[in-house]
Amino acid sequence: MAVDKEHAFWYNMRTGEVEHGLQSTSLDRVGPFATRDEAAHAMEKLRAKSAKWSEDDARDAR
Repeated sequence: MAVDKEHAFWYNMRTGEVEHGLQSTSLDRVGPFATRDEAAHAMEKLRAKSAKWSEDDARDAR
């Protein structure tokens, strides 16, 4: 199902603010998220995914 980007929530990595709809440039925002709360925790999700990818890469390199 397609996401309605105009009405989704985004996390602005430059300002640290949650935005509703397409307010900032694509370079600054992460998302889309279904809720404001999900967007507010975007950096936690990104850090967790990055850590998992690093673990996977380290395991694959063995």
